[in-house]
Amino acid sequence: MSKPVLGRDPFTQPVPTAAKPQKKTKTVKKPPPPPAPPDVLKNRGQPQTMEQQTTPQTSRADAKKEIDRVELLEGTEAQAGPFQNLLYKSTRFVRPDYYGQKLGEVGMRFRAEEVDPFGFDPVYWEKLEPIFEFLFDNYFRVDLFGLQNVPDQGRVLLVANHSGTLPYDGAMIKVAVENRHMSGRPVRFLVEDFVFHFPFLGSFMNRIGGVRACQDNARRLLQNEQLVVVFPEGVKGIGKLFWDRYKLQRFGRGGFIKLALRTNSPIIPVAVVGAEEIHPMLARLGFLARTLKLPYIPVTPTFPLLGPLGAIPLPSKWLIQFGRPISLAQYTPEDADDALKIMQLAEKVRSTIQQMVTELLKKRKTVFT
Repeated sequence: MSKPVLGRDPFTQPVPTAAKPQKKTKTVKKPPPPPAPPDVLKNRGQPQTMEQQTTPQTSRADAKKEIDRVELLEGTEAQAGPFQNLLYKSTRFVRPDYYGQKLGEVGMRFRAEEVDPFGFDPVYWEKLEPIFEFLFDNYFRVDLFGLQNVPDQGRVLLVANHSGTLPYDGAMIKVAVENRHMSGRPVRFLVEDFVFHFPFLGSFMNRIGGVRACQDNARRLLQNEQLVVVFPEGVKGIGKLFWDRYKLQRFGRGGFIKLALRTNSPIIPVAVVGAEEIHPMLARLGFLARTLKLPYIPVTPTFPLLGPLGAIPLPSKWLIQFGRPISLAQYTPEDADDALKIMQLAEKVRSTIQQMVTELLKKRKTVFT
């Protein structure tokens, strides 16, 4: 059988072969070893120190080879002549690595070296904050009511209605509390899971303060005495058709109530009016959405007719109201396992927010008239 080209497979056992008769070899006398250096003769017979026992003795030839190798590596760049250096510098504009390096330098100007465990980047938010301030003051012209109901410190759960196709409502609530409240405390809002399936959109949400919506993330934030915004309507809220606007959908299975009971967090209802008109949804494309693994694809007066320009929101008038805290002091964390109490409390919060939305719609009509 012929030998393999790449040698023997190291994972196979060698095949035993018959022992070959050994040939008689002539004995050759070896020359005597060279005399030892004087320092070795001087220390012969004396006990060696620990360094002498552990440090291997290297010959002068090996040391010279190591020095030559280091000098060769260090002198590679210096060996290039002036013509080669000039050619390297003059051709940097046609090399892809040059533009990649410059793009990375520009990108790091807008990012912090360290972010929090949920990806919030304070430098990134500081650069984009003027854009959201413009949307808040000049584009959506947001009016605030009841902002004094938000406490200056401590864990708080803001429960708001969800609308607008794109989650501008979370960003506007963040600007309202951080820049209009006396405490200026940071706000973290939970983002639907499907947002993170879009390229770059999920990381963008994390950098401006959004957190992927789940019980563990929300519990960690509340245990750190943070202010957290949740939207119990979920995808059903931002996916409402235009003629169903301002009709709150079912608040899921009351997960935010369980969260508030287990973390002993007060609930503040928040009503948002105006987000329903920024992207009036006329229809939903279900088949194409399932193909792309999305909850829906909206059809609005501007999308997909105008392409990417259809993602620009319309300048509607916004009103945001922060209600009085809903106390859960009479309940215990063990009540989080009682499904009947959970659904009753969730319906109570939903009806409170629905009533607030109705009152804000009346106020907005009086403003326009």
